[in-house]
Amino acid sequence: MVTVAWVRLMAAYNAEMNLRVFVAASTLSDAQRRADRGAFFGSIHATLSHLMWGDAIWMSRFAGWPAPGGGIKDSPALHPDWSAMQAARQDLDARIEVWAGALEPAWLEGPLGWFSGSLGREISRPRWVLVTHLFNHQTHHRGQVHALLTGFGAATGDTDLPFILPESQFG
Repeated sequence: MVTVAWVRLMAAYNAEMNLRVFVAASTLSDAQRRADRGAFFGSIHATLSHLMWGDAIWMSRFAGWPAPGGGIKDSPALHPDWSAMQAARQDLDARIEVWAGALEPAWLEGPLGWFSGSLGREISRPRWVLVTHLFNHQTHHRGQVHALLTGFGAATGDTDLPFILPESQFG
């Protein structure tokens, strides 16, 4: 079972890694960030936009936040402006950390039902599984972006969770 402490740790890790990825991506030209390099969503920019859509859609289900417009196929174009996307990413991560900080253990134990646009039907899963998916989805696509950044010679620095967060995060 996932614990509240784990959710808080993952929220902090994701915020730090998203910051590092955006800083590294900002060293590239807009054309480089938008170049289709064969990732699932094509480019660095499109993949990062999709990640923000995914985070927002899950947080709309978890905490009643406004759902982002469009669906998965629209998600790569949700944030067309780089600077605005970078600021929105920092805001989104801060809000996820606040949500994680207020999370109660009992919430993780219950199920969550929603209509899945991608599957075209109602779904219900344990909340702890869905929170795990939120962070796993981040890591999956951020890993793709990391590979694309590396291909351009940009670096994020260390990505290992035990070494990039302050010891106070490990309770």
